[in-house]
Amino acid sequence: MPYRFLEDVAIADVAFEARGGTLAELFKQSALALVNTMVQDPAKIRRSIEKKIEVTAESAEMLLFHFLQELIFYKDAELLLFNNFVLTIARTEGRWRLRGTLSGEQISPDRHELLADVKAVSLHNYTVHKIAGGWQAEVILDV
Repeated sequence: MPYRFLEDVAIADVAFEARGGTLAELFKQSALALVNTMVQDPAKIRRSIEKKIEVTAESAEMLLFHFLQELIFYKDAELLLFNNFVLTIARTEGRWRLRGTLSGEQISPDRHELLADVKAVSLHNYTVHKIAGGWQAEVILDV
């Protein structure tokens, strides 16, 4: 189960749980859940634009938060949606660092069935933790 939407967690917002065998896989699944909150079929997003990304944080939990916020920023500032994420995550000198390449395209209402406009990632009930066999996150998105 890469990700699933959670019912009855947030009344006016969208909640999801994501899992991955590695931290990078968790981040990819979380990003796909975010994109799937905004468009009906993320697979319809063409991979015609690439963006390099680098995010740092003091914890894996905040690294995911900042990563998802970056995706929301690109949606708002450049009207970009992504569906492919090549990510490397490492911990050095007490800080977590994500480097990666995002592939996607500009929002096209003619081709993308738009759902919700995600405004931000909420810290309410937000968790990232290690589980048997990998990592898990629970995230609420402000829509």
